[in-house]
Amino acid sequence: MRVVLTGGGTGGHIYPALAVAREISRQSPQAAFLYIGSKKGLEAQIVPREGIPFQSVEISGLKRKLSLDNLKTLWNFLSAVSESKRMLKEFKPDVVIGTGGYVCGPVVYAAAKLGIPTMIHEQNVVPGLTNKFLARSVTKVAVCFEESLALFPAAKTVLTGNPRATEVMHGNKQAGRSFLGVDEDKRIVLIFGGSRGARAINEAVLSIVEQLGELNRTHIVYVTGEVHFKTISEVLEKRGPVPRNMTVLPFVHNMPDVLAATHILVGRAGASTLAEITALGVPAILIPSPYVTNNHQEKNARGLERAGAARVLVERELTGESLLVLLTELLDDQKSWEEMQKGSLALGMPDAATKIVRQLQEIVRQK
Repeated sequence: MRVVLTGGGTGGHIYPALAVAREISRQSPQAAFLYIGSKKGLEAQIVPREGIPFQSVEISGLKRKLSLDNLKTLWNFLSAVSESKRMLKEFKPDVVIGTGGYVCGPVVYAAAKLGIPTMIHEQNVVPGLTNKFLARSVTKVAVCFEESLALFPAAKTVLTGNPRATEVMHGNKQAGRSFLGVDEDKRIVLIFGGSRGARAINEAVLSIVEQLGELNRTHIVYVTGEVHFKTISEVLEKRGPVPRNMTVLPFVHNMPDVLAATHILVGRAGASTLAEITALGVPAILIPSPYVTNNHQEKNARGLERAGAARVLVERELTGESLLVLLTELLDDQKSWEEMQKGSLALGMPDAATKIVRQLQEIVRQK
């Protein structure tokens, strides 16, 4: 099978696409891939490292208010559709899948106009503008939440879950501990603000570093985000030695292994993160980003909270003290932790990538 993948801007759009590619490769080792993204997006850095051919188009998002910039965006979209058609005709894919972000718009639209089977994957409860636009043209829509089914055409929409859930099931707990240098008798708390990091989370953590260093039998894995790592490292260096029970990293490339070893996650409520922790049953303290469209992270997080799988701490109420209170309560109450683990596992869809690949194979056969 020849597959074009597209999705960009953030890791939440890119990693699901790569998870689908890995599942296809597991089932069909001879499969060929092309990833079409944006030069300015994170995908331009991540995808080539995976050994997948990468090409780019120029595209930007529409402003939600009337603006002359939208005329430029429309022109860029039409140009990107034309360029996408050229790439697609050259690669000759059997199917195209878009996993979100502005770049999906022209690529998936071009594929639909060329009669190529197409799928979009919506990771959040509330769909973004791009997927709303594409839903009319694509062959199949895959969603992660039951609430999303009613927001797309019923005849072409299927509940699959997020393929990152399948990806983390291949994680190795021992490999994660070995990478971090953490013994088996230590509980691991992973603090992770997303692929680009989160300033508010970083500020809260920096204010309680000493208290975190006093947590018994607990190792803190603090992932700052690459853009914040240098500044945070300098702040910590001025204060003195980093606590012995803390590992500070800019990014984690072997996240499935690290998550497999994680006792509690503290972080944002991006769709990929939620898919990963529910597949593994990792209790979480979720701090949704308030800077995303439609406030979708809080909507995602509240679903886990209602199921008893997570505690939600909104950013306006986030302080070092409020975070420390929630974290210590969860570390000290084994029964609550076990109930959250059970609630998390009940939401997990670890076979999501398999379901998506099955749907892709089906629309190719129908063609």
